[in-house]
Amino acid sequence: MGTARHRLEATFSARPSRFRTPLPTFAAVVAAGLSLVLVAGCGGGGDTGKAKTKDGKTVVTMGMFGVMGFKESGLLDRYMEENPDILIEADVAGDEQTYYTALQTHLAAGSGLKDIQGIEIGRAKELVDTQSGKFADLSKTPGLDHYLPWKSSQVTTDDGKLLGLGTDIGPMAVCYRKDLFEQAGLPTERAEVEKLWAGDWAKYVDVGRDFKKGTKDKKLAFMDSSSGLFNAMIYGDEQQFYDKSGKLIYQDNPVVKDAWTLAADAAESGLTAKLRQFQPGWDPGLANGTFATTVCPAWMLAHISEKAGPANKGKWDVAKAPKGANWGGTFLGVMENSLVKKEASDLVAWLTAPEQQAYIFEKLGNFPSSKTALDMPAVANGKSAYFSDAPIGQIFGDAAKEIPDEQVLGRKDGTIKDAFSAGLQLIEAQGKSPDEAWKTTDERIEKATR
Repeated sequence: MGTARHRLEATFSARPSRFRTPLPTFAAVVAAGLSLVLVAGCGGGGDTGKAKTKDGKTVVTMGMFGVMGFKESGLLDRYMEENPDILIEADVAGDEQTYYTALQTHLAAGSGLKDIQGIEIGRAKELVDTQSGKFADLSKTPGLDHYLPWKSSQVTTDDGKLLGLGTDIGPMAVCYRKDLFEQAGLPTERAEVEKLWAGDWAKYVDVGRDFKKGTKDKKLAFMDSSSGLFNAMIYGDEQQFYDKSGKLIYQDNPVVKDAWTLAADAAESGLTAKLRQFQPGWDPGLANGTFATTVCPAWMLAHISEKAGPANKGKWDVAKAPKGANWGGTFLGVMENSLVKKEASDLVAWLTAPEQQAYIFEKLGNFPSSKTALDMPAVANGKSAYFSDAPIGQIFGDAAKEIPDEQVLGRKDGTIKDAFSAGLQLIEAQGKSPDEAWKTTDERIEKATR
């Protein structure tokens, strides 16, 4: 999720979903052509008892997945030029699921790990709870105050150990088709569109009702799916499915209940195209204008521009969402048993510094987790030509700053999110009542979390 200047002209690196889902990992979305390299083999001399050297240089190994941007942007080459005593060997697995399966195997065996390992946000809580001892504590890294506060909290243990430094994030907005809005008699200018639903997702659904009444083509839907709306609503809050103690709270959490009620209403009201994001039919829907809006994290713009194609350039735009939320993100962690732990930690700190995060955004579009980077001209002034020159740096940056300072993750968050998406699909595609769908969803979650 070609590469354009802000990775929004055509295809560029898509980011993974916030939690593990049946959606394609970001290689399946956009990293076609990337060779699949598993995280196998010895890392940093961890299995030999001494640091690995090559040509008189200290070798630092990295295990990554998809298009995290460090290799693709040339930052690894630049670091080696500025640090001629360091040789970086980076393996990149195209598929995050395969990558994580291999990582789990190596963590369990205590061997075969790279000095630096990438962490997808959907795996963060599991690693924090079960593998924290395998990761070095990066909490003493100088200058960590440049991060958005909620980013580091996602990989911090109860006793304050920081397992990784943040790379990118997925703040959310609403992508919309200007031509379809015009056809339905709705405003098309970005500022006017944002006013339609400012501050309240219920207003977004109300706009959908107006769209349905006004559109000349009754086959058009206002939004792609109710599950996208549900995700956007819950990910703007501190707690979703679990509380800080690890207790399941989704049944009584008003955030989840309100999101379910509104998403179910949209589904029952015929406002959706019944197309779950990244599932069959969604990509053709983007190209054919089957729906007028989709809730979109920053990384999704690349996928939309690729699948909607050149014919739809300038028809799409991006508007501020009613409320800031985040879907997606990654980290870089250093392994505790690395024999080059200092060199690896220095590399991670440099790669995730504000200047490098801004550079990767400028080159590839990965959205920074550094609040300092968000204010740098390369990010703050970033625009997308495909999306009608939308000021994406400002829109997504403002959304990122609205997110609560802490976001509580849970061990089974991904499974639960999938269950809710499937439950809403029961309403959209099978005509189940919201109560029936909730009961089925609740039963599935109960079985999955025993």
